[in-house]
Amino acid sequence: MSDHTVPDYDWLYSRTRAGRERGPQAARALLGSLGRPDADFQSVRVVGTNGKGSTCAMLEAGLLAAGVGVGRFTSPHLHAFEERIRVNGQEITPQLTAQFVVWAKAHTPDGAFFDLALALACQVFAEVGVKLAVMEAGVGGVSDATQALDNVVAVALTNADFDHVAALGPALADIARDKARAARPGVPLLTTATGEALEVVRQVAADTGAPLFTPQTHTELFALPHPPALNGPHQQQNAALAVATLRTLGYEGGIEAALSATNPARLEHFEVGDKVVLVDGAHNPHAAHALAKAVPRADVLLFGNLARKDTGATLAPLLEVASLRVFTAPGELATPPGELAGQYGGQPVNDPHEALAQALALTPPHGTLLVAGSLYLAGAVRKQLGKV
Repeated sequence: MSDHTVPDYDWLYSRTRAGRERGPQAARALLGSLGRPDADFQSVRVVGTNGKGSTCAMLEAGLLAAGVGVGRFTSPHLHAFEERIRVNGQEITPQLTAQFVVWAKAHTPDGAFFDLALALACQVFAEVGVKLAVMEAGVGGVSDATQALDNVVAVALTNADFDHVAALGPALADIARDKARAARPGVPLLTTATGEALEVVRQVAADTGAPLFTPQTHTELFALPHPPALNGPHQQQNAALAVATLRTLGYEGGIEAALSATNPARLEHFEVGDKVVLVDGAHNPHAAHALAKAVPRADVLLFGNLARKDTGATLAPLLEVASLRVFTAPGELATPPGELAGQYGGQPVNDPHEALAQALALTPPHGTLLVAGSLYLAGAVRKQLGKV
């Protein structure tokens, strides 16, 4: 590849999946054109509606502590594209992105953004010789590009709930089935899913011939020696899944490091003068309910989301948390803040930076501001608070 150092991010970000078929076929072809780099390392696929990023962070930390050469592929990023691809705990360089984009423009000009990011990750992991890569699915399981990966040694399924309904739904069973079908014959399938989703997972595992591990069937495997560093009751489930996966793969020595892992914008705590700002990327109903359980009371809510999300169901539990609300727009595809303010009560401030300033002004001394609705909003707030 040519040695270019400044990536053409505009071209890369323009490769949305709009008009392109979903599924692993295109990713499989793209990886084939690179010589199947994904066959050169083992992969743990992490799928589910919520908790994937935190589970990946804990798995990465645990594997690093166990002395394993580890890659990590996650999405979306908060501030820079390179956050998506890490080798031994370090983000790749923009130069690697630039070189890949030059190649992609010449060889796969119609490639979708997520497929391209996945291919770059696999190429880098193969070139540097990582042993095990933690690979986060984008949307779904069997219908996701990460289904194209070779050499998968475990599948970790966090949960299944309503999100990306247009692509995976409409029913919860449909969503759970798509995610569960990431299972592979003879490959451990671990999950902390519950209820109807768990019933679907059980059936899929049996049909596929994947050994299934759950907290109900393998209590000791999922047992935590103590709570994780990540805040919120929901993180205990994510931690249990990460710990069980490490034990299953023979890396129990990394458990303490896994439980000490951090992950930005997951109930992240900031102090601004005498005020507390809690930043979370909760962007769907399941995540919002978990956040409201973790933070039952705040003084002000700063909320902005993408219009394609189920705004009403996502907002419902958060409206109970704070009576003062500021609504903003984290990007061009956001739900209009004026609509949200008119329907739910609050102040519309389109620009996220101005919205944060207004929300902080409304927060009383020693009070708490909760930021939620989108990882894009979380990224903007973190940058404004100087955490980049």
